[in-house]
Amino acid sequence: MKISILTLFPEMFTGVFQQSILKQAQDRGVITYDVKNFREYTKDKHNRVDDYPYGGGGGMVLTPQPLFDAVEATKTNNDSEKPPRIVLLCPQGDRYDQKKAEEFAQEDHLILICGHYEGYDERIREHLITDEVSIGDYVLTGGEIGAMVITDSVTRLLPGALGNDTSAITDSYSTGLLEYPHYTRPKEFKGYKVPDVLMSGHHGKIDEWRREQALKRTYERRPDLLEEVELSDKDQKYLSTLQSKTKK
Repeated sequence: MKISILTLFPEMFTGVFQQSILKQAQDRGVITYDVKNFREYTKDKHNRVDDYPYGGGGGMVLTPQPLFDAVEATKTNNDSEKPPRIVLLCPQGDRYDQKKAEEFAQEDHLILICGHYEGYDERIREHLITDEVSIGDYVLTGGEIGAMVITDSVTRLLPGALGNDTSAITDSYSTGLLEYPHYTRPKEFKGYKVPDVLMSGHHGKIDEWRREQALKRTYERRPDLLEEVELSDKDQKYLSTLQSKTKK
């Protein structure tokens, strides 16, 4: 897979892509990162990529020409026959979540556009991009942090990116539920013990405990997620028990 990032501040990504899972995935050939400064594509004699908005108002707006040309140049370097997804990072976009990360992880090439200033010329939204994404209901200085979030969440889903390929499958949100608790050595620490079931070696009981713990944690912290999860009769029965305890 290839992820291309169009930004005015490419230096922001240097340290991020040279650490931890992102670097390991790149070293293994799982993914390629390509960071471009789209200012290099401007045809403005003063090297500008923004201008005052028509109709007045505060702030500056990114002009369409540099981004259109940068995307076109990036698309021509695409080794896949499948067209890239062109993603605009913007507070007005669809909220990014694990389902979207899993969807993006199926692509061969993502192009992430990081904006700045007051916003984008509307023709960028209407005629250039395929997706418009926001990582949360707040406004950042630019799209770079959002691009890092998307890159990290997508990379870890790719086969071979993690040391254990089952890790991403059981992560919070991948199953629709928050992830169950984890424990490791020592068995007892300051009087706090690891649950006996995890020491039993009985994989069926361990799986049942983990499912119940995931349901419990989701019910307590993010009950809204339960509306989207396919629940078995056993799950429903366990949740009913939790609800009864809560009412008491």
